[in-house]
Amino acid sequence: MTKKRNNIIPYNPKLKAYARQLRTNSTLSEVLLWQKIKGKALGVQFHRQVPINEFIVDFYCHEIQLTIEIDGSSHDNKYDYDCKRQNVLETKGVQFIRFTNNEINKQLFSVLLALEDKIVDLMNSNHNQQL
Repeated sequence: MTKKRNNIIPYNPKLKAYARQLRTNSTLSEVLLWQKIKGKALGVQFHRQVPINEFIVDFYCHEIQLTIEIDGSSHDNKYDYDCKRQNVLETKGVQFIRFTNNEINKQLFSVLLALEDKIVDLMNSNHNQQL
């Protein structure tokens, strides 16, 4: 199988310092999920707090263009913003999967199963597009 070249989406360099700050001040849910997905634990490489376009996403895999978003209390009054942001990034080919803090904190096994299914689906669709 030929490996698909990563599709790098440009970002605003001004976001780099803020992304670094977010990585330093991760939430419990982010830390718990990161412990399970780092180092290609699920077969693909994720990065934390990644600037993409004009936004920062919680976790991103360049290889399959998958974003993992964790919705906690900071998202409570930002539904419209989150939808707009997701729509903008989806037009650039980015796929999304969302989990709540509660799901990660209390149902991590189920979260990982859903994430693994999404990764397999995206890898299979990428493989089929190359054929």
